[in-house]
Amino acid sequence: MSGTSLDGVDIAFCKFSFKKNKPSFSIEASKTFRYSDHWKSKLSEAHLLSGEELMQFHSGYGKFLGQLCNQFIEKNEIRNVDLIASHGHTVFHQPDNKFTFQLGNGNEIHAATQLPVAFDFRSMDVALGGEGAPLVPVGDKFLFSEYDVCLNLGGIANLSIDVKGERKAFDICFCNLALNHLALKAGKDFDAGGKLASIGSVNERLLNSLDIIYSRNQKKKPSLGREGFEKQIQPLLDDESIPLNDRLRTVCESITNEISFAIPYARKRTKLLVTGGGAHNKFLIELIQQKLQEKTKIIVPDKTIVNFKEALVFAFLGVLRLRNEINVLKSVTGASRNSCSGVLIG
Repeated sequence: MSGTSLDGVDIAFCKFSFKKNKPSFSIEASKTFRYSDHWKSKLSEAHLLSGEELMQFHSGYGKFLGQLCNQFIEKNEIRNVDLIASHGHTVFHQPDNKFTFQLGNGNEIHAATQLPVAFDFRSMDVALGGEGAPLVPVGDKFLFSEYDVCLNLGGIANLSIDVKGERKAFDICFCNLALNHLALKAGKDFDAGGKLASIGSVNERLLNSLDIIYSRNQKKKPSLGREGFEKQIQPLLDDESIPLNDRLRTVCESITNEISFAIPYARKRTKLLVTGGGAHNKFLIELIQQKLQEKTKIIVPDKTIVNFKEALVFAFLGVLRLRNEINVLKSVTGASRNSCSGVLIG
């Protein structure tokens, strides 16, 4: 799994069992392979490549992923692998234009590892008229059913919830994509613990501008991608007339507001599972808890689940693909039907 935050490649070795069709899981080993400056630069500029250059990069990145898998397997002395499930790295996500593109050719992964590979999990749903996102709610529904709401604070914040037995999910707002963009201006990859944001003040002008952008999404709930961030959000964040700490603080406030708006009212106390890199942002978590008050209990699980939940869920999607079972829900993506998505090789 490689996310919009460009932290690195998350690899998890997962085991699944099914008893009376109810799945359980364990994460046996996991590691994040941090991107070098070279890879960060190449990935952040991939959308600017010519068609020919992009296809060459698609193959090269796939080979790179395969090599990382080999390193991981060897180091952890893993003997039996049924399948490599690869999300890849999203370069384009434009469901309105009928396409989404995740970098990392699965054929190259297969060639490098000689193992079965499932990849390109989003394109089928887009072809069926869906958003191609989010896909993690299938895992939320079957692997984390004890929680009322599952919130992911990744590059993009999104949540999933069961409504009358049907899974619903949607992107909320830009999260680490915005915070890390600002942290880089301070020479940091991320704002550790939210320390820089915590000493800033909310800038009402910036907050209002962000509110206006997100208010347009609150009814339609489109899937969010890099394109929208660069076009709508980044120009606001680059306003140097606002102190950097204030911009970080304001983005945290905006994220908190949007999450509060997105979580439906419930009469009983809500158990909220929070994962993704933003779960390590102590200041942001405190803001969210203050906003949601005592009616919501925020649960941040152990570090492995926080860091590797998406990798775990894409492993699960791969298992469902291998079993020819539904792994993408129309109730989440808006597609014309549920589907068993992913290209399977080997």
